[in-house]
Amino acid sequence: MEVLSDRSKPKVKEYMTRDVATVAPDETVGDVATRIAESDEHSGFPVCERRRVEGFISARDLLLADDGDPIFKVMATDLLVAHPDMKVTDAARVILRSGIQKLPVVDDAGNLVGIISNADVIRSQIERATPEKVGKLVRTLEEIHDTHLEQERRTVALAELTPTQGRVYADELEGRRYELEHGLAEPLVVIDNGGTLLLADGHHRVLAADRLGIDEMDAYVIVVDRTIELGMAKTAEKENLERIDDIEVVDYAHHPLVQTTERLQSDD
Repeated sequence: MEVLSDRSKPKVKEYMTRDVATVAPDETVGDVATRIAESDEHSGFPVCERRRVEGFISARDLLLADDGDPIFKVMATDLLVAHPDMKVTDAARVILRSGIQKLPVVDDAGNLVGIISNADVIRSQIERATPEKVGKLVRTLEEIHDTHLEQERRTVALAELTPTQGRVYADELEGRRYELEHGLAEPLVVIDNGGTLLLADGHHRVLAADRLGIDEMDAYVIVVDRTIELGMAKTAEKENLERIDDIEVVDYAHHPLVQTTERLQSDD
């Protein structure tokens, strides 16, 4: 959507650390163990050959290895890596669900371009605009379409909503379910475009509510005084999204910008 679209959400490249300490595959266990022991920041390193990610070595990997062993013998080679254009929220999902603390970031060629940590994710959420973003969306739509919009708060029927996002993630769905059960969920953001109710923000909340048997939800509704051609409506039409049942639920590991190093190497 115009303001709340994937394009406007924080990307990994905006929060990742670009200056990444790495080790080479032929370095010894003893040398890397010393680096970890002397560091206040690192409990492991990406293993790179000319910036290409070959694996990851952690302190745990070194425990039972001989000091003279080369790193490539004990490093983890099947690790999750992210793309710089991935949304930070999706990177957070990978980090939290997999139990890792840092996620290497690679470009399309498999070269290391950064690393994003759980601390980076927290920072991105602290800096994120809160849903007063509705007002910003209203102003943006008014400027783009040269029209006047009204904003109101009302209850909307889930059956009347047209989704504008084709997929949601299973783990975040559980989080939204918990919020709904404990009365913590934020209102939806909906655009009433000539009677068509386009769901602009809140797809996880809507699907979680539907699974709980909830028929209506509180929403910020942006009312268009005349029907206008919105990009999100085109998206819904293109992806054949007519009702909330059309939204696909996927696991984080199936995200198109998450890969494993083994998959990257097999693509060469």
